[in-house]
Amino acid sequence: MHKAFLALLPLLTFAQTGAMSIEEYDPRSTLVVPEHPKTRAKYPFVDVHNHQRGDMSVDRLAQLVKDMDALNMRVMVNLSGGYGDRLSATVRNMKGHYPDRFVVFASINFTGLDEPGYAEKAAAQMDQDFRNGAQGLKIFKNFGMDLKDGKGERVHVDDQRFDKVFEVCAKWNYPVLIHTAEPASFFQPIDKYNERWFELKQIPGRARPPERYPSWETMMAEQENLFARHPKVRFINAHLGWRGGNLADLGRQLDRLPNVYADVAAVLAELGRQPRFAREWFIKYQDRVMMGKDTWSPAEYYTYFRVFETADEYFDYYRKRHAFWKMYGMDLPDDVLKKLYYQNAQRLIPGIPPAK
Repeated sequence: MHKAFLALLPLLTFAQTGAMSIEEYDPRSTLVVPEHPKTRAKYPFVDVHNHQRGDMSVDRLAQLVKDMDALNMRVMVNLSGGYGDRLSATVRNMKGHYPDRFVVFASINFTGLDEPGYAEKAAAQMDQDFRNGAQGLKIFKNFGMDLKDGKGERVHVDDQRFDKVFEVCAKWNYPVLIHTAEPASFFQPIDKYNERWFELKQIPGRARPPERYPSWETMMAEQENLFARHPKVRFINAHLGWRGGNLADLGRQLDRLPNVYADVAAVLAELGRQPRFAREWFIKYQDRVMMGKDTWSPAEYYTYFRVFETADEYFDYYRKRHAFWKMYGMDLPDDVLKKLYYQNAQRLIPGIPPAK
C-alpha cells in the first residue's frame, strides 16, 4: 500500500465518525476505583453564600426548607436582601416563617453617591437595615469593577466614602461578605494558554479586558487596603478571594489580616484537583474558612460533600466549563469538617443557633 495513502488513513477514519466540536467531546472514564458518592452532608452545615428571592411564596419557601433538610443544611444565608423596604420584606417573609433557618444580609445603597452627606446617609441606612433584621452586609462584584461615580470614574474597593458604613458593621459586630473581581484568568488574554478558555468561549461576556477593567492585581491590592483599614470589621472573602489555585497566597493574606475569613463558594474545582495540599491548608486554617455554594442547585452540593468528606479519586466536577479536570477527595478530619460546615459561621454571624 502506498505510503501517502497510509498517512491519510487516520484522517479518513476520523472523517467517517463525523465532525465533532470541542464542546461535544465528553469522554467516559474507563478507570475503576472505589466510589463513595454523597447526597447528604455528614454534619449539619451553614451555607454562608447563597442567593434567593426574598418575595417567594409560602409554598416555595416550604419546598426550599425541605430541600435544605435533605442536604442537611441547617441554615442558609441569603445575600440578596437588598436594603430599605425590600430588605425588611425579605426578613419578614423568610425569617418570619422560618426564624432559625435563614439569615439575611443587606447591601449598600449607592443612590446619591456624589451628593453631599452621602457617607452619613449610607451609614444610617445600614444601621436601619440591621435594626430591621439584617445580620450582615454583602458587597457585590460591581463594587470596584463596574460601579462608577458621577464623573464616570471607577469606584475603588477601598474608596473612603464607605468607611462610615463599615464603622456601622463594626459597631454591630456583623460580618461583611465581599466579592471582589473575578477569577484571574478572566483578566488574561483569551488564548491557548488560558485555563478558562472553554468557559470564555461559551460565555464571552465574562472576559475582563484591560481596556475596560482594572487589573486583577489592582483590585486585590485595593481589597487588602480595605481589610487593613478596618481591623474591627470581620470580612468574609468570597470565593476564597479567587486564590483557590494559590492557597499559599491566601494563607499569607490570612496571616497578615486576622479579621479576614473566606468561603468556598464556586471554587470547589480548584480544591478538588489539589487534594493533598488543600487538605493541609484546610487543617492549618480550619478556623478561617466556611462552607458556601453561591448558586442554588441541590444536586451540585453532592460534589462538595464528596470532595470534603471522602478520599475518592478521579470523579467528575458538576460543571464542565469550570473544570475540564477531575476531582479528588480531601478526606478532611471530622473536627475540621464541623468547623467548615457550621462552627465558624456560628462564631462569625450572630444569631445562628447551635447545631443539632
